[in-house]
Amino acid sequence: MTDVLRRGRASLTGSFLVQGVAFALLVTRIPAIQDRYGVSDALLPAFLAAVPILAGVGSVTTERLVKRVRPSRLLRWSQPVVLLSLLGVGAGDRMVELAVSLAAFGLAVGVLDASMNMLGVSLQRSYGRSIMLSFHAAYSLGGIVGASLAWAGAHWHLALCVSYLPVVLVLLPAVLVGSRWYVDDDRGAVTVVAEQAGEGQTLVFKLLLPLCLVMTVAYIGDSTVSNWSAKYLQDVLGSSEQMATVPYNVYMVTTLLGRAIGDLGVRRFGAVAVVRGGALVAAGGFAVVAAAPGAWVGMLGFTLLGLGLCVLVPQTFAAAGRLFPGASDAAVARLNVFNYVGFLIGSPLVGALGDLWSYRGAMLVPMVLVLVTLVYARSFAAQPDRYGGGHERPRTADVGRGSNGL
Repeated sequence: MTDVLRRGRASLTGSFLVQGVAFALLVTRIPAIQDRYGVSDALLPAFLAAVPILAGVGSVTTERLVKRVRPSRLLRWSQPVVLLSLLGVGAGDRMVELAVSLAAFGLAVGVLDASMNMLGVSLQRSYGRSIMLSFHAAYSLGGIVGASLAWAGAHWHLALCVSYLPVVLVLLPAVLVGSRWYVDDDRGAVTVVAEQAGEGQTLVFKLLLPLCLVMTVAYIGDSTVSNWSAKYLQDVLGSSEQMATVPYNVYMVTTLLGRAIGDLGVRRFGAVAVVRGGALVAAGGFAVVAAAPGAWVGMLGFTLLGLGLCVLVPQTFAAAGRLFPGASDAAVARLNVFNYVGFLIGSPLVGALGDLWSYRGAMLVPMVLVLVTLVYARSFAAQPDRYGGGHERPRTADVGRGSNGL
């Protein structure tokens, strides 16, 4: 393996980690943001929904841009925008300033998420073995770091700007320097599908649709945990307020652990087996949560959810790259939109079902949805369905220069 590829992998891992930190710093300080700008409870959902909607717009735009601009360049400049937008959220004091900062954050996140995963898919192809889960493990680690920093800011009653500024001052130059070693795929390959009688894009989307569904389901599950685990433990299972904060932390840690070792499972058993196993474990986790007689059993359920859900998103991106080796950038950008679709659906769905029915019953809905993954598991096994061992078709990567050479 060349030093260029190793540096490319390290720099991209750093980008995933930084994005995890930035996103966690935003979402975990929402109450403080609401208080700073005087956002009413009625208006808050509109602000929160605007971010993933605009991120979806950014992802769609990225699909168009990569026809002319390398993903490394898009990533190199979108990540600083995300960090500066985060700082803008902390530094403003008027509602319009919050709206502008969140709009910039959402659009840039869409470009960043899509371009990061494009580079991850192309690097995995160049390595010839599964490494995609390691990138998402870095994102999970960043989320834990960001949430910890947010806790410290809240604990010490720091103003948002004071809490965000040191983080941005450290991370911004780090990502700009690290971006010099991003590695792009060889984009001179012929996109066979796109050349078919003007129907290439429709055909690609139809083939990609099962993976889009899996991506949506995975993020419905993830948003259920992030938005409802504390309320569920306290209101349904009768835990203390302090203990109610633990499930999401446990979920994040088990997500990190599962992704840290997940690539080994893919190399040993193949992507299909890992995805099936993850879906079954996640469904079991939701079942345990729904049936839990008390808080400690509920904690076990959220632990299983972290171990099960953690493999689905990285493997969905990887599968898109294998299914469309000549159009992986477009496939990843389009697939990434369903990340935000799932995020938008998950929390309101569980909340509405909880109010109309019961929160125990509401937990059974994402359980059933995640089992749908089993129906489409073969979509993760484009020929070849394993990495390494001579199974991967040879591919070339643009390793002669990073994004600074564009």
